[in-house]
Amino acid sequence: MIKLQRTIKKPVSYSGIGLHTGNQTTITFVPAPVDHGIVFVRTDLPGSPQIPADIDHVVDVTRGTTLGKGEARVSTVEHVLAALAGLELDNLKVELDSNEPPVGDGSALPFVQVLQEAGIENQESPKNPLEIDTPIFYSEKEKGIDIVAVPSDDLRITFMVDYRNPALGTQYTSLVSLEEEFVEEFAPARTFCFFHELEELKKAGLAKGGNLHNALVICDEDDCDAKIGKLKAMYGIKEEVFVGQSGILNDIPLRFPNEPCRHKALDLLGDLYLLGVPLKGHILAARSGHAANVALVKMLREQYEKKLITSRYQKKSAGEFLLDINAILKIMPHRYPFLLVDRVIDIQPRKKVVAIKNVTINEPFFSGHFPGHPIMPGVLIVEAMAQAGGILLLNTVDDPENKLVYFLGIDGVRFRKPVLPGDQIRFELEMVHFRRGTCKMQGKAFVEGDLVTEATLMATIVDK
Repeated sequence: MIKLQRTIKKPVSYSGIGLHTGNQTTITFVPAPVDHGIVFVRTDLPGSPQIPADIDHVVDVTRGTTLGKGEARVSTVEHVLAALAGLELDNLKVELDSNEPPVGDGSALPFVQVLQEAGIENQESPKNPLEIDTPIFYSEKEKGIDIVAVPSDDLRITFMVDYRNPALGTQYTSLVSLEEEFVEEFAPARTFCFFHELEELKKAGLAKGGNLHNALVICDEDDCDAKIGKLKAMYGIKEEVFVGQSGILNDIPLRFPNEPCRHKALDLLGDLYLLGVPLKGHILAARSGHAANVALVKMLREQYEKKLITSRYQKKSAGEFLLDINAILKIMPHRYPFLLVDRVIDIQPRKKVVAIKNVTINEPFFSGHFPGHPIMPGVLIVEAMAQAGGILLLNTVDDPENKLVYFLGIDGVRFRKPVLPGDQIRFELEMVHFRRGTCKMQGKAFVEGDLVTEATLMATIVDK
């Protein structure tokens, strides 16, 4: 079923203090048009700078996810993004008069409630989700972190944690349907921390707005009682504080038996929305935090950009390769006898391209290079390498069909082995430097795994 993009019917605001900065903040959600995406706006700064809520603008993942562009920053955005993801909102301006959203009660529920109050409406354009078709893995073995993204008809999250703490133990949760479960079962799950972290957070200048009403504090030390006085003085707490029988300070009741695990799933949902588009896939995570979540989103974003490249130039997926010759003809201006790339195996946008050239005896240059001893001219191997690099470079601009790649220089060329009729050359080029339409690429050419040619190429993009 095709789903339409969504926004809200009217602006709506919510005020409070930021969890880590302690700053008083008002957040205002404003409707936005189709394909606008989610954009944070710092209304308190000159010019009201805008920060797109996507993975390319993540600048820090210390105790939360921070977005930035230029000098503008917005920290701890994951609960806001979780609310938007859970309500399946696509297009909004999120205005802030400080550098951190209000923490509310430590969950996503306050944002959900004001957004529902504003009303949600469909827009006249379909969503363009990323559908996972092959499993994607991320792991940090030393930390016991594993995340797997596998195919699914809709977004699902399965999360497992093991804190080795009597108050929490091993916990598990699964979100199967955003529409049916998010608002009641996940949005209310509150943030939490362990007792031993409180002093570390204070020394780091964090948790300035934290208190027992917006975060669960879990005792994980034998002498928590003896340290409570120091804790109260450190945070300026005047109310009574005690270690509860549940292992949670002041015996604050949990909203769910596995509330900490549900909150970790909530954080993951918010971080996943940095993909910039809805996701169709089942995410299975064990012990992941913001850094691991962001690493997974980067991998997912790469897959999404590859799908966009394929869909731009050919009608259906090519299977084991990315672009066929018909797609290459739409990108490159070269034609016979000077088009020397037959297939693109893979592109990592702005990073790397892998392409193929099939060398046959029918190549026109073999009749003269050399009669009776055909060898592909080295200059044409470098030209084919440059064309592969051109495909990578042209996919950094919005209108590649109206651009050309001019090569500015070639350094360090080495020919290791001859290329003969019947060989298949595999070109691998990595972007070393890219700025203002000019780049430097390191290229290598292989035949059956053997390095035959290498070179450093410099190029720029110009209008046709």
